[in-house]
Amino acid sequence: MSLQRRLMLAFAGFAVCVAALFGMYAFLFVYFVEDRFFSAMLKEEAEQLMQAHARDGQWPTPSRPFMRLYHDPATFPPEVREVYREEPQRIEFSGAEGRHYHLLRLPVEPPVYLLAEVGQQLVVRPIRTQLLQVLAWSGTAVLALALLLGHLLARRAAAPIVHLADRVDALDPARLPSRFTVGDADADAEVGVLSRGLDALVRRIHAFVEREQAFVRDASHELRTPLTVIRMASTRLSEQTDLSNAAHAHLEQIRQSSQALEHIVMCLLSLAREEALPTQPEPIAILPVLERVIVDQSTVLEGKQVEIEISVAPEAKVSLPTPVLQMLLANLIGNAFAHTDQGSVQIQFRDRRLQVINTGHPIDDDLAARLYEPFSRSKISAGAGLGLAIVRRLCDRYHVELCVDSDQRNTIASIQFA
Repeated sequence: MSLQRRLMLAFAGFAVCVAALFGMYAFLFVYFVEDRFFSAMLKEEAEQLMQAHARDGQWPTPSRPFMRLYHDPATFPPEVREVYREEPQRIEFSGAEGRHYHLLRLPVEPPVYLLAEVGQQLVVRPIRTQLLQVLAWSGTAVLALALLLGHLLARRAAAPIVHLADRVDALDPARLPSRFTVGDADADAEVGVLSRGLDALVRRIHAFVEREQAFVRDASHELRTPLTVIRMASTRLSEQTDLSNAAHAHLEQIRQSSQALEHIVMCLLSLAREEALPTQPEPIAILPVLERVIVDQSTVLEGKQVEIEISVAPEAKVSLPTPVLQMLLANLIGNAFAHTDQGSVQIQFRDRRLQVINTGHPIDDDLAARLYEPFSRSKISAGAGLGLAIVRRLCDRYHVELCVDSDQRNTIASIQFA
């Protein structure tokens, strides 16, 4: 619901409450005045009767024809007698066919009662329907006036906020303006404070975006160029015939690593630019990529007594680009190798779930709460703490579920493919 409509409803609700409250007070007032009038009339008649009784020794007939004296409540009219028997303190009674009674006990002994049937003298009750209609029409008029005033005031008060909301809604995250202003009409009002705060925020975000775009642009050029040179140089060296077989193997490893690094750089830059990553139309086999990653990461295990157990079928495939799968495996397997001093690292794939299980150091509870945040790493880790953050972003991009669990015996990193 818009702010303008909420303000109008608030005005309307307030008007209805005020009209109902004052209408109730008006009814109570007229009934109170009418009752006080009859009470005063009874007291005046009672004074005259008591003066006549004191003078003559007898109770005269009341001067008003609708009043009567009673010496015993048992002689009251039936509709008064029954109620008075149950409520002797009551002084007002309602009867049938529009009759209404007011009772006054005279301060004499034995008791004498003055009863007035005022049904014909009532003023408020006969016109009660007309009063309700007048109050209803008056309340409707007040409500209409309140809605009109509420609409005018709400539109005037909400106009700067609505304009500001429209400006915010029209912002394109891909093309943020260098400044964000809504005019100087409300420069000193609360909306002006909010506008200036948004302007400062937009300018800061714009500066961040410009720096990020500059970094991505420069990194794209500066990283790809030396990688291309390394790959081409290794290719030319491998064509020489006077090299040993070991040298050819090392050159081939350099060439493949530089080519893989080019793909990784492309993936990371695409992530930074929020572009679509390269797609792989056909599913790729996991085992060849896994073997390549293990060879590349094997230097981490030098000097360690660690067994590697692979349980991945040759026909196992996933629908991911090769560079993306290589990055996922490199980070998970690299972490497992780095945090395992002795024991085993198991890599298995079943039911579309790839698991890397190592018997290394358990993950601290404090680190587990921020495991996927950038620069989060354990005290014994030599890395920068970016690997799992990158893996998490890649998994989110390709709708792959990532889970890392740890206990005192094992750490299990698993990826559930669709």
